[in-house]
Amino acid sequence: MPGIEGLRSPYDKTVGGLHHLGRMLDKMRLKLAGKLPEDFQRNYGLSFGLDGQLCGFLGIKFEDIEGRVAQGGTDAEIAEWIFARALRPSRAQTHVWNEYIRKLGWKDRGAAVIAKVKEQEGLMARTDIQTIFDGIDALEGRMPPPGPA
Repeated sequence: MPGIEGLRSPYDKTVGGLHHLGRMLDKMRLKLAGKLPEDFQRNYGLSFGLDGQLCGFLGIKFEDIEGRVAQGGTDAEIAEWIFARALRPSRAQTHVWNEYIRKLGWKDRGAAVIAKVKEQEGLMARTDIQTIFDGIDALEGRMPPPGPA
């Protein structure tokens, strides 16, 4: 799957300092504009996916954020809206979230998902793909950053 215009890497943490938040907002905007690819529809907003995990961490419903995104606004405005209604993560909480989510799939329950996707996509030789984020970046044509240590 080639890169999608307007869709950030899950590694991006420019929105609220949190990995994946900017990407989740991007997906919402793309869906609202009718531009979210079909491949993304089945995982969109799922409670056990990255979107759901982030919403669970923040203590807010995906649908509530989606409704706010539909009203428009900048990333910073939407992040502040989220933080005013849910968790405003402390520096320590932000660190814990970022470290947890960026390593998801690396020697944990998600490793089987990584292996399956690598096999399906002919990426078995790609030793740099060790996490869910790495797999997303690889499938969207981005080089993953160096793996977790």
